[in-house]
Formats: sequence, C-alpha cells, structure tokens
Amino acid sequence: MSDAANPAARSLVLDTPEHVPVGFVLADLGNRLAALVVDLLIVGLGLAVLVLAGLIFFEDDDPLTALFLLAAFLWRNFYFTAGEIYGRGRTPGKRWLRTRVVARDGGPLSAEQVFARNLTRDLEIFLPLTVLLAPKELVPGAPWWVGVAAVVWVLALALLPFFNQHRARLGDLLAGTIVVVEPVGELLPDLAAADAAARGPAFSREQLDVYGIRELHVLEKVLRRAPSLDKSALLRTICEKVRAKIGWKPPVENAETFLQAFYAAQRGRLEHKMLFGKRQERKVR
Repeated sequence: MSDAANPAARSLVLDTPEHVPVGFVLADLGNRLAALVVDLLIVGLGLAVLVLAGLIFFEDDDPLTALFLLAAFLWRNFYFTAGEIYGRGRTPGKRWLRTRVVARDGGPLSAEQVFARNLTRDLEIFLPLTVLLAPKELVPGAPWWVGVAAVVWVLALALLPFFNQHRARLGDLLAGTIVVVEPVGELLPDLAAADAAARGPAFSREQLDVYGIRELHVLEKVLRRAPSLDKSALLRTICEKVRAKIGWKPPVENAETFLQAFYAAQRGRLEHKMLFGKRQERKVR
C-alpha cells in the first residue's frame, strides 16, 4: 500500500529534549519534488535577472560586474540554506507546498543542520546533472562511461528516499533532519488529546505568547506544591495577575483549574515554538 493511500504509514512521533512527544506526518515525495521544482524555478529566475542586469548596465571590464557575479554566486549557492534558516525550515517552495524541515531528534532545527543538508545538494543534483548534460565542459575529454556513471548516480540518489524509514535524501541522513507536512500551529496533539471539558478554557496564541519558560517553571512549582500546604490564596493572586496580563475577560470559578489549563496550553505553545528554533525565555514586557 502506498503512503498516499495509507497516511498512518507516514506518521511518526518525535520525542523533544524536554520529553514531550510531538506527532508529525512525513511529507509526500510528490510534494517534496514539487517544492524543489518551485525553488529551482525561483533560483533560475533570480540568476536570469542578475545576468541580464549585468549585461544591460555594465561593460565586461566594469569593476562592478564582479558584484553581479558575486550576487549570482550567493543566490545560486545559499538560496536553500538562507530560506530554511530564516524561514524556520521552509523555503518559498516548501511554504507553498506546506512542508517543513525539522530535526529528527525532536529538538530545534539548527543552522548547522541546515548547512549540512544543503551542502550535499550539489553532489546529489547539480554536479551529476552537469556531468550528464555537458560532460566535456566539466571533464574535458571525458569517456562515454562518465555519462553512464552520472545517470546511475542520479538514479541511486533519487531512489534513496524509498529505502529508509523517514523518506530522507542523502542530505537529510547526514544532517539528522526530515521533511514533514506543515504542522498546525495549535496545541500539540499530546496536550490537546483530552476532551474539551478536561482541558478547560481555550487560550489564543497571543495570550500564550505573553509568558516565557521562566514563568512557566514558576507556575509549575506552585501547582506541584504539596496538597497539605494552603496555597489557595496564592493561586487566586497568581490567577488574577495572569488574567490581567493576558487580557482574560471571562469569570474564573476555580483559580487552580484555570492555572492548570493555562499551564498545559502554555507548555504546548512553548514546546511548539522551540521545535522550530524560537526559544522564549521570559515574558513579554
């Protein structure tokens, strides 16, 4: 049965460094190929614009021509890397096809991983295609078997995702990354699995983005205090401060229930942000 026909075969759960399981769906290979085509078209269009601008505005011996050559080099070689670093795992093509690169260990995607997965792109795609289409330009006097070797190399790397669990290409295997379907930016599945009554109030993203990790730890310590200790007054005080800070208008019948619900939602939101490289240590002033 294909992955498209069996979504469960494409699902996986990553355990974050904070030991919170996060569910993902592996991106379909067709969507990944479509995203690559979109990105390559953007790269090609950008190179064409730079080359045409250089030809129109500058002579061959103009020193500024070197700037256009440098810009073309950077655009060609760092488009994917910059897109995934500043787009948090998403190039324009991936964003359009709703896919994203994430770290396979469940932690935040690092710049080192992005560089590693994209450094192999020349080896995987551009170099063998150059050898295949213009072998004499790259290797003057190349024998016929060089083109055959390039075909075998391209096919082997193209088929590699079909032979590993995470549908990963060579760059992903080396960098420790995978490509997944764009997660919905709500509560993580493990925290949102309980029924609505058990979850309590529903908080907006804006309300959950007010506080950071430090405040979450303080709230956790208060909620975990021994039942024998009288903490009702403290909880009411904290509850009122939280309500005022996040702009919560509905009445609260039970301060402890409200804070437990806020803690669960807040932890889910912070874990979700950390997974994609955004760590919020403190509350917003």
